[in-house]
Amino acid sequence: MADERLKERIAASIKGEVSSDAATRKIFSRDTSVFEKTPELVVYPKDASDVCALVRTVNGARKDGIEASLTARSAGTDMSGGPLTDSVVAVFTKYMNHIVEVGDRYAVAEPGVYYRDFEKATLAHGRQLMPSYPASKDIAAIGGIVNNDSGGERTLEYGKTRDYVEEIDVVLADGSQITCKQYSKEEVDRIASFDTLEGRIYKEMRELIQENKQLIAEARPHVSKNSAGYALWDVMDEEGGMNLAKLICGAQGTLALMTRTKLRLVTEQPYRSMLVVFLNDLEVLPEVVRRVLPFNPESFESYDDHTFGLAIKFLPQMLGQMGLIEASRLGLSFLPEVGMVLRGGVPKLVLMAEFSEDTHQQALFKTGQARAALKELGLSTRIARDERAAAKYWKVRRESFALLRKNAHGLYAAPFIDDFVVPPDCYPEFLPKLNALLAEYDLLYTIAGHIGNGNFHIIPLMNLQDAKVRQTILDLAPRVYELVISYGGTTTGEHNDGIIRTPYLPQLFGEKMVQLFEDTKRIFDPLNLFNPGKKVGGTFADIEKDMLRSI
Repeated sequence: MADERLKERIAASIKGEVSSDAATRKIFSRDTSVFEKTPELVVYPKDASDVCALVRTVNGARKDGIEASLTARSAGTDMSGGPLTDSVVAVFTKYMNHIVEVGDRYAVAEPGVYYRDFEKATLAHGRQLMPSYPASKDIAAIGGIVNNDSGGERTLEYGKTRDYVEEIDVVLADGSQITCKQYSKEEVDRIASFDTLEGRIYKEMRELIQENKQLIAEARPHVSKNSAGYALWDVMDEEGGMNLAKLICGAQGTLALMTRTKLRLVTEQPYRSMLVVFLNDLEVLPEVVRRVLPFNPESFESYDDHTFGLAIKFLPQMLGQMGLIEASRLGLSFLPEVGMVLRGGVPKLVLMAEFSEDTHQQALFKTGQARAALKELGLSTRIARDERAAAKYWKVRRESFALLRKNAHGLYAAPFIDDFVVPPDCYPEFLPKLNALLAEYDLLYTIAGHIGNGNFHIIPLMNLQDAKVRQTILDLAPRVYELVISYGGTTTGEHNDGIIRTPYLPQLFGEKMVQLFEDTKRIFDPLNLFNPGKKVGGTFADIEKDMLRSI
């Protein structure tokens, strides 16, 4: 068998391990998307030299007629099918999981580091953190966060991961190692003169961007966050300098394999308080957002009545993940919400606007101002005076997707319209049209997301064993994305393209821009070695073929 020959070659070339047993392959056949693809081989590289050897070995096997590709994987929390493959998957969490250094306003880590460990280390070093962490921060890893250009609850104030990536060490398609970072024009000129793959990449990417400057600028989505396509608009500065780290970040491992990254850190403000708004009428949502945003909340999040009800119903399950003291305290804090459910008074949407300042008094003052701005709307509001009081709301928001996945009872939490972004000022027109569109389908779904910058996470609960239900994904998604694009939005703000959204890139960007994405892929990876079918070349047939048939 081809996989046995390849397994033997890889095992002989690296210090790490290679597995082809059915149980291991099954583990890595899924992420948190609606897809399943079973890899032929699972490889655990021990270090960057192993990754180089792995790339060279797979290239050599391909020259000998053995079909193979390489896909990187860290924690596997991706919702787009990004780390799924039917060929070779390189898993970084087993060995390449070291925090190399934490310094003053930066940290260096390997892709297999779990964010929870990374944050613990950076907070211990002067309350520093990388603020673009996702809601899945407790189970996500640095590799996925960087390669998806993730964002989260603090992105409203701080931006996305691409804003914090200073350097990325990668292995290119020929097995060579380079560091991607900001280079001046003079440095780019020097590198572009090299007769190497790195040199050709800089030379050809510079030409591609310069020759298509206007097209690239016009194609950039005019929203606060975007993970669709390749970020060609962020690579070159006005002086001719280039930063390929901005391109690798968010490329889903399709251009090169990341082995290490240097991330900028910020010092978080020590005090925060939260305004909680309970909405029974979604028509007032646009006005609430319009009135709260001028007070510059650090985060502005939301979750709906279905999520709220799940949280109360499965409260013991949520609390069971904590220590006894913390669980007891948090459990008692939920008593008002339990009473709300028992009385049938669950709000349609819960909004959480959190404000951070240098003093507790300043944080409370700003929260009070935002609350006062909503007074004439006659809404039910609460102020969580500190982080401890706000903890229960964050617990529900961060656990919403996990709650759905664990408690769907024969249904599957199906992310396929889970991450679009629209400008918040279009809410009055956009939201009624979205609701009318969703009402055409017999769906039970939850809505959560980053309401402050127009990023919605809609997760239907579906029986994917039913062919008609699977067809709903193919029918509904293009209609939702057509609506999103008509209002100047993007198909994905932080979850990226993967299998589920790559086919929509022509609809979002147009054929000329997609051709530039294909050219970029060719420049970096001319033989399509890395993670094929993501960002470039993915089809609607792939969505249908790879979709889960069982839970």
